[in-house]
Amino acid sequence: MAEQDTPETTTHVPAPSEVPHTQPASTVPHAESHPDKWGRIDDEGAVFVRTADGERQVGVWQAGTAAEGLTHFARRFDDLRTEVELLETRLSSGAGDPKQALASATQLKEGLADAAIVGDIDALAAKLDEVIAHAQRSVSEVKEKREQARAEAVTRKQTLAEEAEQIAESSTQWKWAGDRLKAILDEWKTIKGVDRKTDDELWKRFSKAREAFNRRRGSHFAELDKQRAAAKRRKEELIEEAESMTDSTDWGPTAARYKQLMADWKAAGRAPKDADDALWQRFRAAQDAFFSRRSAAFSERDAEFAENATRKEELLAEAEKIDPAANLEAARAQLRRIQEQWDEIGKVPRERIRELDGRLKAVQDRVRGAEEAQWRRTDPEAQARVEQFRERVEQFEEQAAKAREAGDDKRAAKADQQAAQWREWLQAAEAAIADR
Repeated sequence: MAEQDTPETTTHVPAPSEVPHTQPASTVPHAESHPDKWGRIDDEGAVFVRTADGERQVGVWQAGTAAEGLTHFARRFDDLRTEVELLETRLSSGAGDPKQALASATQLKEGLADAAIVGDIDALAAKLDEVIAHAQRSVSEVKEKREQARAEAVTRKQTLAEEAEQIAESSTQWKWAGDRLKAILDEWKTIKGVDRKTDDELWKRFSKAREAFNRRRGSHFAELDKQRAAAKRRKEELIEEAESMTDSTDWGPTAARYKQLMADWKAAGRAPKDADDALWQRFRAAQDAFFSRRSAAFSERDAEFAENATRKEELLAEAEKIDPAANLEAARAQLRRIQEQWDEIGKVPRERIRELDGRLKAVQDRVRGAEEAQWRRTDPEAQARVEQFRERVEQFEEQAAKAREAGDDKRAAKADQQAAQWREWLQAAEAAIADR
């Protein structure tokens, strides 16, 4: 006769791969099947299981002997017990989902009262209570860890949002700041576990900060573009002026102007990168053209000046042989000729000017000294001054004598003093003529 089961007797039988190789230790006694101990089948085929609350019918068996029937229902018990032990093993190893394990254990516990099994149902119920308690603890631990992870995720995103806001407000290191905001965004995407409301609020803060930074950076570079465009125009103006002077031979003023143009170039700032180098090459080429010409001209001039210095040295050698004491007129004529040739020769190197002019001046001073000495010896005015001084001395001496004769000692003393003063002047004038 075929086996007859009620729908309530159907239970899940785990696959062999789901059964663990070892079972965890438990404080609850092992739930045994022992069909003869825990069940019986009456003469009509009714199957009963014994529990602490008494017997209850779990099914009907008419397909074989009573022993075969009890073995069948005991096997169902073993399958259910294996499922419970599998739940316990997964909880203990951490491989299972505690929440799902709790639901499964609770469902199994609630179905024990109607389960079509034969075995130690009370022990199995106790085992399920233990599994349920274990699952509840695991669920609590998972929840606690989830809350902790959520709090850490919230804290991390808050920190990132604050950093982004600080960058948006003050940073002017545009490259670094842009890279850092991108890194923050990449890290932000890896942070999970924040509730939607909090996550949306924090995202709004970060997004707002990033947009503020982008606006500020965009404004900065827009202004920089304006400045660089203005710098480009200014540098083009400087180039035009620099190029207009390349053929100038007004070396000093033109060189000074190029120096000012260089200062103006630096003050103009940077032009756009793609144009700045080309502008500089044009400006530098104009400068180089002028200064190369000036250098060549100066080299030619220096050679000419060096030759002039040699010619003046030859004149000096002749001039320094002049002897005005021997023949003053010949000395004057020779010096005039040398001076004329000196002026015709022209400029000499700057570092030789003082030396050469000093030597010529020494010859001129020697001739001029001889002229002055001759003039002093033949100066009629000097002779007239000597005679005038002598007359004045005689006048005051005569006045002094008359005053003493008149008994006017005061007038006599004054006249003596005046005579003495004029006598000193007379002696000096006579000495000057004698020195000639």
